[in-house]
Amino acid sequence: MSDHDLSPEINFWGDTPEQDYFTLKGITGSKSYFTSPRGLNLFTRSWLPSSSSSPPRGIIFMVHGYGNDISWTFQSTAIFLAQNGFACFALDIEGHGRSDGVRAYVPSVDLVVDDLISFLDSIKKQPKYQTSPRFLFGESMGGAISLLIHFLDPVAFDGAVLVAPMCKISDKVRPKWPIDRILITISSLVPTWAIVPTEDLLEKCIKVEEKKPIAKRNPMRYGGKPRLGTVMELLRVTDYLGKKLKDVSVPFLVLHGSADVVTDPEVSRELYESAKSEDKTLKIYDGMMHSMLFGETDENIEIVRGDIVGWLNDRCGGDRT
Repeated sequence: MSDHDLSPEINFWGDTPEQDYFTLKGITGSKSYFTSPRGLNLFTRSWLPSSSSSPPRGIIFMVHGYGNDISWTFQSTAIFLAQNGFACFALDIEGHGRSDGVRAYVPSVDLVVDDLISFLDSIKKQPKYQTSPRFLFGESMGGAISLLIHFLDPVAFDGAVLVAPMCKISDKVRPKWPIDRILITISSLVPTWAIVPTEDLLEKCIKVEEKKPIAKRNPMRYGGKPRLGTVMELLRVTDYLGKKLKDVSVPFLVLHGSADVVTDPEVSRELYESAKSEDKTLKIYDGMMHSMLFGETDENIEIVRGDIVGWLNDRCGGDRT
């Protein structure tokens, strides 16, 4: 058992037990473990509309970002979507949250994608979900992973919601030569070495000061320096995605804050302009930072949530009845 399995059961919303909180919110939540094809035990959650008598408006497969997990503030968006009639599913990817792996170490994004597809297939096979529209939802690194899933099966999903996606590492922040060559050499020898210098991303993500302590209390949050192998893998994947933006064909909504310094809003603009998708929408929010669905003011979060659920409703037959 790893150290993060021993973390106390606490929640970002306070002392209300989890299931009681879900009931208060009018949804049904569950958690379990999924064994991936390569034998990893991956922690999963679902957030479902309270009514089980009718199929959901749609099913949403959610992918979290680097250093994050699905059991803290990430849940707030899933709960909101379930309240609006969508069945939401997610797992902690390798090295994150309660799943197997070295903390915050992602040796292969391609293998993570395989894990996720296997999990998604297990959901899609269930009879009650076979006729519902299917959507991908990815935050930051999860946005990049969502696009990789799309490329493997371009017609499998009815749309994708990409929140501050890490589609390409901006030239403003990527390592310059010869530093990049040195990092590649060292990472091949000690890929799990947590040495890459960077400020705590939390400070760069969250605008509202009162919300920073809440984020920091997450018992499964990774706040250490990025591991060499993870950084090099993300550079590899985003280099690949940067060249493939023109091949994106899924309907999508991409949302980004203009003040985001973690992922580049100009890359989201490039995705919007380059993608061959006939149905594509770009939202750039003036002054918002990276954490648009938790770290902003409640008023700003309501705006972003409204845009997301409105876009989903328009692709699922209008407003919820």
